Order: sequence, then C-alpha cells, then structure tokens
Amino acid sequence: MNRTRRQVESKRHGAAALLKLSAVRAGFALGSRIAPTRTVNRAARLFSTPFASSRKRAASALSQTDAQRGEIIVDGTRIATYTWGDPAKQPYALLVHGWSSFGLRFQPWIKQLRAMGLAVITFDQPGHGDSGGRYCTLPDFVNTVREIGRVYGTAALAVGHSLGGTAVTLAQDENWHAQRLILIAPAADPVAATRRFTHFVHLSEHLSERLHDRFKAISGVSIHDLQVHRHLPRMGQPALIVHDLDDREVPWEEGERYARHWSGARLLTTQGLGHHKVLDATEVVDAAFAFLHGKAVGERVIASPNLPFGLA
Repeated sequence: MNRTRRQVESKRHGAAALLKLSAVRAGFALGSRIAPTRTVNRAARLFSTPFASSRKRAASALSQTDAQRGEIIVDGTRIATYTWGDPAKQPYALLVHGWSSFGLRFQPWIKQLRAMGLAVITFDQPGHGDSGGRYCTLPDFVNTVREIGRVYGTAALAVGHSLGGTAVTLAQDENWHAQRLILIAPAADPVAATRRFTHFVHLSEHLSERLHDRFKAISGVSIHDLQVHRHLPRMGQPALIVHDLDDREVPWEEGERYARHWSGARLLTTQGLGHHKVLDATEVVDAAFAFLHGKAVGERVIASPNLPFGLA
C-alpha cells in the first residue's frame, strides 16, 4: 500500500514538474518576441540561481560531519567553510563543489586525504549550502576560490567537480595556485552552457548575445574570456582529468579539451557514472589517490595543428 502511494505521489510530482517546465518555456518563447529585454534579464537571473536543493542537502550533511566550521567574507557575502586538520601547519587540499552542490559533498575523500597528512578545506559557494547570497556566477566561483587561497596560501592539491573544476582552473594565477589538480567532470565552455540553457528554456537564439552582454554587465567579465582553452596552455602543474562518457550535463568532450590543451594533464575516461556519481565512485577515488601517489593514471592527450588530438 505504501509503495503504491509513493508511486502515485511520484507520478503526480513528475506531472507537476512537466507542467511547470511547459509554462516556463511558453513564457520565455512569448517573452522573446514581445519583451526581449525583460526576458533576457529573467533568463540571466534563472541561470544564476542555484537550486534550493543545495541548501537542503547541505543542512542534512552538516549534522553528520566532524569538520571545524568557519566563515569568511567574499565581496560582502558570508561564505561557510569546513576544515579538517590545521592548514596553517599542514599542506592542505582544497575541495571545490559544482553548481547547485555543496562543500560537504566531498565527504568520501576526507579520510584518505587526511591519511596523506593533508589538512582539508572545503566551502559552500555563494547561494549554495550554508553560505549567504541568492545568485551566483562563474566569476563568483572563481573569486571565492581565490579568496580562500589568499587566506590559506598555496594549496598542495585542489580538487574540483563540474563548475568547481572550471573555477579552480581559472583561479590559478601569480597570487594563488595549487601544486596538483584533480578535475572531475569539469565544465570547459560557458558559452556552450548558455547555449544549452537557452535551448532548454526556449529563449530565442537571437537573444543569446544579449544574454552574454547581460552576464558581462553583472560580473564585469566577458563570457568568452571564461572559455578554459584560452587559459590552459599556461598551466604547468600535473593534473588528472576524470570525465564520464555518459555525462548528460557536461559533455565528455569538455573534459577531453582540458587534457588536450594542458600539457601536464592526463585524461581518465569512465562510463556509466554520469555527472554526479563520478565524484565519489570507488574506482574514481582510487584512481585519484593512485595519481596522488605518483602512478600513471589515465592517458595523455596530445594535439598539434595537423593532429587534432590523439592518445599517448
């Protein structure tokens, strides 16, 4: 009886979600024609609003963690931090979550990182988890990583998932860097991401550049400058890129792009894990720590003007 009730409720929720999506799409399609400026602004707000589930899942994880909780202020926003060990006395690993996720999502990594003698720091991005704010953009992701780095100094290791992988990569500069990086299902192209978004919500294609202009007005950064292939050739640290062939949120090709343009990176391809399970799948965590212990993991992707890419 209970199982039948759950099945009925699941179908009701699914039907309600489809109706809501249909209404959103109809609104964007109509608004694209009769009120393009207002519709672009609405699209920018929607694109920059994390799912509320991030806060709910973070609240649940908080009751099960032994991390030392703290906070820093970044651009006027309170950022919740979680620390294991003492990063002032130990080399530390920085763990950076993805879109609509939360810092404690990395819990399965903590024990082995601590066993390596590393302190561990993670945090919730603006609008995520226990942090303040309502909206968040990729430049916000990058700025928060850099501020964490300013507070704690050079990281022995940085691990980023999804948009967190993008942020960790773009945050590397003369003021802060990580000595080694592990990027899992990293997004490479925010231009492609906005294209997928506009297609999903039925925003007219002719408004795409106006949406990009809106993002630049908000953040002061051109979205084209955030495409990682523009920055990867200067990256010199060793890195492991992990991406699943069945990732429906960030295509495998974006992970491959990291390895192709980053001379010190290797690519580990998985299958059947998708975008979320890949973060804490046993085989991925094991491979990551094998990489940290100096073993050759994954494949080196090579490229030249005459050979777009190949495996070595």
